[in-house]
Order: sequence, then C-alpha cells, then structure tokens
Amino acid sequence: MSSLFGIMSVALGALRASQGALEATSNNVANANTPGFSRQRAVLVPGDPVTEGSLTFGTGVMLQRLESVRDPLLELRLDQESQHNSQLDSLVSSLQPIEVMFSDSNSGLGDGITKFFNSLNQLSTDPASLTLRQGVLAAASNLANVFHSTASNMQLQRSNLDLNVGQAVVQVNQLTIQIAQLNHQIGTLEHVGQDGGALVDKRTQAIRQLAQLIDVSTIQTGNGIALTTSNGTALVAGDQSLALTAQLQPDGMLHVFSQAQDLTAQLTGGKLAGLLQVRDQSIPSLLGNLDTLAAGLANGLNSANRGGFDLSGAVGGDLLVPPPASGRGAAASFALAINDASLLAASSDGSPGSGGNLAVLSAVHDQATIQGRTPTEFYADLVASVGSEVSSGTAQLDASQLILRQLQDQRGAISGVSLDEEAANLLQYQRAYQAAARVITAVNDILDSAIHLGKD
Repeated sequence: MSSLFGIMSVALGALRASQGALEATSNNVANANTPGFSRQRAVLVPGDPVTEGSLTFGTGVMLQRLESVRDPLLELRLDQESQHNSQLDSLVSSLQPIEVMFSDSNSGLGDGITKFFNSLNQLSTDPASLTLRQGVLAAASNLANVFHSTASNMQLQRSNLDLNVGQAVVQVNQLTIQIAQLNHQIGTLEHVGQDGGALVDKRTQAIRQLAQLIDVSTIQTGNGIALTTSNGTALVAGDQSLALTAQLQPDGMLHVFSQAQDLTAQLTGGKLAGLLQVRDQSIPSLLGNLDTLAAGLANGLNSANRGGFDLSGAVGGDLLVPPPASGRGAAASFALAINDASLLAASSDGSPGSGGNLAVLSAVHDQATIQGRTPTEFYADLVASVGSEVSSGTAQLDASQLILRQLQDQRGAISGVSLDEEAANLLQYQRAYQAAARVITAVNDILDSAIHLGKD
C-alpha cells in the first residue's frame, strides 16, 4: 500500500466517499421544505489497515451508508398526539354549528318561550280580544316552528356527520393500501442491502395521515411494520392491507366494520372518533333533552288550558298536540291543537271577560315540572351544556395543538434540514473532494514522469 498505486487507490476511495456525501447533502438541501423528509447523513468509516513489516498503512475512507436521521419514539409520539388532536378538532368543529342553534338569543328557543308567555300576559289585559288571542296562537305557532327547525337542523347535522364517517372510512382504506405497498417496496430494497430512507419517510407520512383519521398502533415485525387499531383490529400486516367497511345499520346510521366485527363504539382516536362521539352521543343527548323540554311544555300548557273555559263558556281542551307517551320526538311533533282563537281557555269561571285561567297558563313558566326545573331553567341548562362541551373541547384542542407544535419542533431539530449546517457540509465535502482530486493529479504527474524517464 506504500506504492503510488496504493496512494491512488486511497485518493480514489476518498473521491468516491466525498462524492456520495456531496450527493446526500445536495438531496437534503433540495428537500428542505418537503413535509416529513428526514435529512440524510453520510456515514464515513476508515478502511481496514494493511500491515507491511513493522509499518501499518491506512487504506483510506469508505462511504459505509447513507442513513436517515430520525427518532422512532418521537415519531410514535407524534402519531399519538395527531390522533388526539384530530379527534378534538373533529369534535369541536362538529359541535360549533349546534352551539349556534342554541346561542341565538333573538330567534332561538329561549326567545320563543319568552315571547309566548309575554303574549299570555298581554291577553290578560283584555281576555275577550280576538286580536290578542290570535297573538297567543301566533306566538305558540312560532315556538313550534323553532322546535321543529332546531330538531330538524340537529338531525341534518347528524346526517352530515354520518356521511363524513363513510368518507373517512374510504380514506382509511386508501392509506392502508398505500402503507402496505410501501412496506413491500421498503422490504425489497432492504433485502438487497439498499437504503429505503425516502420510502420510510413516505410511509411515516402516510401513517401520520392515517393517525389523523383513526386510532393507530404501530408494531415492528420481521416483515416491516403492522398497524392495528387500539383494540387490536388489524389494518396492515406486512404488504397486506385489511379494509374497513361502512355498513348501514337499523338505527339509520353507518357503522364501521372490520369483516364481521363492529368497531364503531371501540374507536378512540382520530377524526372518526370525534365524528362518532358527536353523532352517537352528543346529538342524541341534546335531542333527548329537547324532546323533554317540548313534552314538558306541551303537557303543562295542555293541563292548564283544560282547567279553564273558552270564549263560548265551554270547558277548554288541549292547546297543543299531546306529545308521545315516551316523549321521544316531542320537539318534532310540537304543534298547535287549535286554530280558532276563541277556543283558548282564558276564563276561570266561564264568563267571556274572565281571564283567571291565564294566570294558570302563565304559571307554567315558573313551575318546576321538567326534571325539577322550570322550562326556562331547563333550556338555560341545555344551552350551558352545549357551550360547556364546546368550551372544554376547544381548551383541550388548544393544549393539544401546543403539544403537537412542540413535538414537531423537536422532530425538526432532529430530522429537519438546517440550510446553514448543509452549507457547511457542502464546503467541507467539496474541499475533501478537491484534496483527493489533487492527490490523484499529483500521483498521475509522478507516474507520468516515471514512465517518461530517460526519453529525453
């Protein structure tokens, strides 16, 4: 190795190593703004030394490999936080339209209830006035319309969420197919000793996108990675993907199935979990409370109206259509039972000018007949529960976004590309390349001179 050809071999190895390092650095610079890219680092190792007599000669440098710089534990933590963040984002964005339905003080249920009881107070000034009586029926009709529109809008929101569930399942299947294909490609490259870092980055990005849709657990196997849901349902096994299906069930909603297993109630993370929580828990609970309010108002007002007499002196009947015995659907069926204003039972003794029963009708406003609360108190609690759920979800989402940004910053510090660092590396490898080239030039000149010795 002490020969000129040995020196040439060392210089040539240095040239190749520096060239490979320059290519890796150039690739890093080119992908500085590529989402999910992990910077590559050239791993340079000294060649095995050669001993000649009492002397030991180095054999130069070798480019052992190009490795992508990443922290597997940090990547897993990012996947977990992405699941949580996406779930909260889906939850809050799904609840906000519902919050608007209950927070409108000028045209919401609270306003409708207040205007109805105000119309009863106005009628008490002239119980025989058909104009004021018609005003009471108009206020009751408006209240019914608000009940109908609120219930209808909530059902529409639930149907939209159900449609989003079906679309999310399609996206999950597309990503699991992509990840399985990447598993195969990465395994093929690694089997022949090649670096699959770029494909690993693509797979990591695909897993991150999948985590935003559904709760995902990653398991390292001999055939790459396997993905399951948090309850152990397989999504990807090596180069095989297992599709989920969205099947319409008797409740009228889509349920998420893996083969014959219903996963709907078992999903705990990602967009799907947020959609399902609002669709299957929040909205049904709010609709149930809305029905309870409508049924309580209808029963209370009907009972009060039956205790009085109408304008002709006849015993009063139901003011509103009686709600279902179970109370379910009471908001959607809330409607006037009479169209004739003279049938309003304002009198307490049968005389046309009497308005004694109006006090009984008005008293419904202050009677704690709906789960121990008055109608306005029950509605106020209903509004507060919606606002509290949105407020709590928003606070958790803000905290999750902060954690996610911190994790992304940590990943950027480890795997991201620093243009300043890469510029320094470019200069370093460039000088090493130039130095190796100078050695080759020098050895070539010496060999040329040696070959031509004595010619002159």
